[in-house]
Amino acid sequence: MPHASQQFLPDKDLLYTILADLKRTVREYTTAATEANCVAVRQLFTDLTNRTLTLQGNLYYFMSQHNMYEAPSPVQQKEVQKQLQSSQKMLQQTSQLVKQKFAHPAHTQQHGQQQQASHGHHAAYYAPYGAHVHNPYYTQQ
Repeated sequence: MPHASQQFLPDKDLLYTILADLKRTVREYTTAATEANCVAVRQLFTDLTNRTLTLQGNLYYFMSQHNMYEAPSPVQQKEVQKQLQSSQKMLQQTSQLVKQKFAHPAHTQQHGQQQQASHGHHAAYYAPYGAHVHNPYYTQQ
């Protein structure tokens, strides 16, 4: 039987494994939140994501303070701004596309009728996702 002082893994390796698992968990919670169809479930996964991010951040800070984790090399502010602008542009384009596709109910209905006629299915099947239910995440700007 091993001594109580012997460890399965050194502290650094054990903490790094936990840190990696927390990062994976955040990704999974974020995916669950974005795919949730219920406001309460979405809020639950959003809260879990935020709490897990806090825990991951605290563990990272602890490890970096105890020289158990090497920080990545610093990124130049110019590169960060470039990525931020790119992300903002994509968000704006996506928002405009969604507004164009779903802002004209007559067009959507006409398109659904065309689909029904050509495929013999119900037009409601081709309605945009969430067109028949209130979407608390969609706000018109």
